Parts: sequence; structure tokens; C-alpha cells
Amino acid sequence: MTTLTINGKPINIDLPADTPLLWALRDFVGLTGTKFGCGIASCGACKVHLDGVPTLSCVTPISAAVGKNIVTIEAIAQDETGKKVQDAWMSLGVPQCGYCQSGQIMAATALLKQTPKPTDADIDKAMSGNICRCGTYCRIRAAIKQAAGITEVTA
Repeated sequence: MTTLTINGKPINIDLPADTPLLWALRDFVGLTGTKFGCGIASCGACKVHLDGVPTLSCVTPISAAVGKNIVTIEAIAQDETGKKVQDAWMSLGVPQCGYCQSGQIMAATALLKQTPKPTDADIDKAMSGNICRCGTYCRIRAAIKQAAGITEVTA
């Protein structure tokens, strides 16, 4: 039995230690907002925060998350920055299919917590591990800038 702190709550997980965190979250805990995209850490759809660090849950074993605070998309709006990011996403209509968006929002929130007024280069670097098959990159950038209070927003 492993205890993980997920969205501020301790949850006992009865899975092998090498089980990917993604499957523990989705299949064991029932938090399905974190998506499976590729399974090889290439798309970013499965990003969660481990102690504030955006982490690819598809390749992170639950043993690596023990003793860390895991935050998923389901709880990101409880964070002031996460709420601003989600509000900007909705305001600008960022998602099309929406599949990658939880990972995008998790990456954007981590970026703004570390760099409150990011440059385009900061955004490119922070978001480079997230693939959007619908190509909403311009709206993603605009939403990040809106959430940061940068006025040059264009979508």
C-alpha cells in the first residue's frame, strides 16, 4: 500500500510501485482530467504538478510521487494562478478538441508561477513539451499572456 497526496488529500493506492502515476490517477483514483496521449513522454497531455513541477505522469512511477504534493487539472483552479490560466483559456476559446488542454494548462500554470511576466521565448520553452494536434498555439500563447496580465494579447 502506498499513500499519495493528490490534490491535498492523502489517498492509499494499492498498486505496484512501478505503476505509472497516470494510471493510478485515472484508473484507481478516478481523476480522468489527466489524459493519456502517447505513453512515451512526448506529447504532454498527461502533465501534473509534483511539488509544483510539471511532470509527465505517463512515465513517472507512483514510487517517485511518494511524499510529494500531486496536483491534477481537477484542482488547478484552487490555485490563484491556475484559476487565471483556466479563465484565460475559456475567455479566448483556446480548446478545439480539448484533449491536450489539461497538460497545456498545467504547463502554463507552472510557467506563470515561476515567471509571472514571461517573454515569448519563456513561453516557447515552457510549452515546448506539449503538442496540440489542433494547432491552437497562437491562442495558447495569447491565453498565457492574458493570464499574466500582458496587454499585447492577440488570438
